[in-house]
Amino acid sequence: MSEIFFLLIAAHFLLDLVLQPQAMANGKNRRHSIHLEASNGFPPWPYWMTGHASGHGAAVLLITGQLWLGLVETALHWIIDFTKCEGRINFHTDQALHLVCKFGYCYYLFG
Repeated sequence: MSEIFFLLIAAHFLLDLVLQPQAMANGKNRRHSIHLEASNGFPPWPYWMTGHASGHGAAVLLITGQLWLGLVETALHWIIDFTKCEGRINFHTDQALHLVCKFGYCYYLFG
């Protein structure tokens, strides 16, 4: 269990911090100024948010071998990040919720 938990945490931080480009960080936030000018050719925020969350879901699938956990991660990551972008939670709460999800996946898998 500890190996899977470590891989889930490491993948999360890689995707959320190390490998997330600034365009993704700005693009997934519907309130960011990049979305104010509709003719700028920048993709709409749902594309960015869904792409970001799907990457996290794919990582969970690859690590656990469970498609449904990957889909759950995609949905939960989308909701948590949306809530953060709306200003309802801060960065620390966002990260804590993501880690609780990873713990929940391990609890489900290994009881």
